Amino acid sequence: MKKRLYQSDAASYFREHSSIFLFIVILFLMGVIFGAIVVNSMSITQKEDLFYYLSQFFGQVSSGKDAEDSDLFLQSLFHNSKFIGLMWILGISIIGLPVILILLFIKGMVVGFTVGFLVSQMGWQGFMLAFVSILPQNLIIIPIFIMMAALSVIFSLRMIKKQFMKKYAQPILPFFKRYIFALIIAVIFISAASGIEAYLSPWLMKTIVTSTTLK
Repeated sequence: MKKRLYQSDAASYFREHSSIFLFIVILFLMGVIFGAIVVNSMSITQKEDLFYYLSQFFGQVSSGKDAEDSDLFLQSLFHNSKFIGLMWILGISIIGLPVILILLFIKGMVVGFTVGFLVSQMGWQGFMLAFVSILPQNLIIIPIFIMMAALSVIFSLRMIKKQFMKKYAQPILPFFKRYIFALIIAVIFISAASGIEAYLSPWLMKTIVTSTTLK
């Protein structure tokens, strides 16, 4: 009974704020597209310099000299949790709303640039590397980032209404408790994604790198 009630509450919440969620998704996709466009706007020299460092990294992966799995896990967890935590904090502040949107756009741009660069420089091999090194963890990370950005925007809007609209009578505390709970759930999922990035993706990358000739 309680499970159905929670599902009903969640469904009504998404319906109520569907426009915000849609806007967040579109903004992220725009960031991805922009990141891919940036790759095409780079000069040949810039691409060659970046590809040189990328080749060095792939050489380390194939020779087994990459960082320890535990170090990769902690680095990924810290980086992604810091990103999520920053959006969460910005959601509490009234002036943080535009920064949340900028952070999400930048995240999309990084993903688009990384995939676009690999594909433009390596073709099919680059696509396979992007598929095994970026996709697995981002199947979790991207939805969590989008969800957290949307929740942060919604909470920030509630704070703005509470501050500037005297007729806004809804108490903030219940929403704030849910907001804290959302952060905890997000960190749990981010931990799972970091585990994939640290323990699964390097193995998949090594398999692809050692089975193909990367020049």
